[in-house]
Amino acid sequence: MKALFNLPKKVIFCSKCVISNQRPSSIPEFLHKPSREGAKYLKMNKISENKYICDACVVSNMKEKINWKLREKELLKLLDKHRSKSGEYDCIVPGSGGKDSVYTSHILKYRYGMNPLTVTWPPILYTSYGQENFNNWIEIGGLDNVTFKQNGKVIRLLTKLSIENLLHPFQTFILGQKNIGPRMAAKYNIPLVFYGESEAEYGNPVHELTSKRDTSYWLKNNIKNLYLAGVPINKLIKRYKLTLGDLKPYLPLDKSEIGKNKIQVHYLGFYKKWIPQESFYYAVEHSKFKARPFRTQGTYSKYSSIDDKIDDLHYYTTFIKFGIGRATYDAAQEVRNKHLTRDEAIKLVARYDGEFPDKYINDVLDYVGIKISKFQKLCDKFRSPHLWKKTSNGWKLRHTVYET
Repeated sequence: MKALFNLPKKVIFCSKCVISNQRPSSIPEFLHKPSREGAKYLKMNKISENKYICDACVVSNMKEKINWKLREKELLKLLDKHRSKSGEYDCIVPGSGGKDSVYTSHILKYRYGMNPLTVTWPPILYTSYGQENFNNWIEIGGLDNVTFKQNGKVIRLLTKLSIENLLHPFQTFILGQKNIGPRMAAKYNIPLVFYGESEAEYGNPVHELTSKRDTSYWLKNNIKNLYLAGVPINKLIKRYKLTLGDLKPYLPLDKSEIGKNKIQVHYLGFYKKWIPQESFYYAVEHSKFKARPFRTQGTYSKYSSIDDKIDDLHYYTTFIKFGIGRATYDAAQEVRNKHLTRDEAIKLVARYDGEFPDKYINDVLDYVGIKISKFQKLCDKFRSPHLWKKTSNGWKLRHTVYET
């Protein structure tokens, strides 16, 4: 069967968690073409006949052997180097008020004595509880914040195009969230930026488990050779009568923009053992973070990635493109953190993965001006034949972790 998007033709499931080798590695979004040329996928390491362990589980095992007290000493040394003595901001923490940004910013300020400036690339369509969590992060958590309100016309266009060209409704948010930290660091001359955890925690190559985010994610020599929504920058500008200034917020910094400012983008999760559920408990205690009042469609949880109405649709599209839905992502991580057994995770995936996100889909499609019938046709277009087969009862995955 033909595999689209350079996906691995043979589907392999991790023997420790529930993820498959169809999971794409995170790459700089501005290199994302419709063909997924150059795309890389989760590495599976053979441990015995027909048994494999994924790179994310390898990283999880590595974390158990790390001396976290020594790592904290490394963190203190870094913070002491940058800590302001005059009350000026001394680090940047990007976030939208989710559990991870609450934990990162609050612990830096109130445990380690830093003076962080939080910066926000707002969700495209805030949920009511996401907006409340953002407000509580700043008001109750006690932090300063600068919010970048996007040009509504441009973000709507790019979000629509990213759905039509890539079936990737979340691209504009990912671009903004990953770029806003370094971009604000350059603007305010604050060279230290903290994000939460490394992409290696979820399946990027093991060698990416480092203290710093690689500059390839946020710094380029020539931004005019990049892509947004699967379209080359120069074509976007010409076809939709945009300017480079309209697109700058979605693009990495050009090296000419940072001057002598030696920006460092660090992962707090390199220095502090990163466990998402504990970040949730911390956020509840320190900013009255609220989970969803109902189960998130497509999974069993209520507290992860709940700020934006587009979140649910994003995970549904990963189910279509890669056969990996939100329950798989959540359950795999909880197996690694020893909160679920693999058998429990398999049952949750079987029950919830691929559930259609009908609660917010009309809001999202109305926002971008796409009819539900067109969206369904796009989904069918992006189904890879090696993953999907059409039956008398509709589309069905050829390979699942619960039927292997």
